[in-house]
Amino acid sequence: MRPRKEPSKAGDTDRDFVVALGRGLEVLRAFRKEGETLGNGDFAARTGLSKSTISRLTYTLHRLGYLSFNPETARYRLAPPVLSLGYSCLAGMPTLQLAKPYMQDLANYSGMPVALAGRDRLTMVYLERCRGPNPVTLAIEVGAHIKLATTAIGRAYLAGISEDLRSEILLEIQEYEGASWPAIERGIYDAFESYAKYGYCLSIGEWKTDVNSVAVPFIPSDGSPVLAFNCGGAASQLSRDWIETDIAARLNDVVRNISAISP
Repeated sequence: MRPRKEPSKAGDTDRDFVVALGRGLEVLRAFRKEGETLGNGDFAARTGLSKSTISRLTYTLHRLGYLSFNPETARYRLAPPVLSLGYSCLAGMPTLQLAKPYMQDLANYSGMPVALAGRDRLTMVYLERCRGPNPVTLAIEVGAHIKLATTAIGRAYLAGISEDLRSEILLEIQEYEGASWPAIERGIYDAFESYAKYGYCLSIGEWKTDVNSVAVPFIPSDGSPVLAFNCGGAASQLSRDWIETDIAARLNDVVRNISAISP
């Protein structure tokens, strides 16, 4: 994966942007897998920041308790205070509790997992997930990130946001994907057309060749960030025909029911 752009670039035109804070958060965001440990060289490679800057940042984050440090391996891992921030975020999202019964009903009916996600840069991060009874299921848990551009849930998010923000994100995707962009762009605009006609977005073997999914955006009435719901699974279990003739309509019902009771 390409290194991220240095967050200091934002400070070039925004006098209120605190560069040091932005860089510290980039260090925390460098962790990508559960239980992962990173050294200062790993942080530098993933953030694009210099090793001397990384050394000061990791030292500070360790002193503040956000990173734990193993002196034998000279590697860091995320510490419990980071988790407390995540739980505070989830606790402040009433949609999660309102949505869960409806999500579980659809998961029970379809046998497939049903998830709720929000955007994190060019990915979607799972905020809630309900399992279905089918043992053949996707192993994606709360906190996991999946690509925004090729997944149904990412495309549904894009369909639900403002045109200005969508254009900005699409430019970022184009820059990031490079030569793959033309094919990805076709898939995204096909999803937009499906949403305009039928109210849902699809990803049929585009995120992973053996996975099909359908998703619908959730646009909170209080101005909170747009979220998206999906239902997805192995293509052998969740066919496009079943999605289009049954599951998509049920997922739309889930979103309508939640919208009706949301504050």
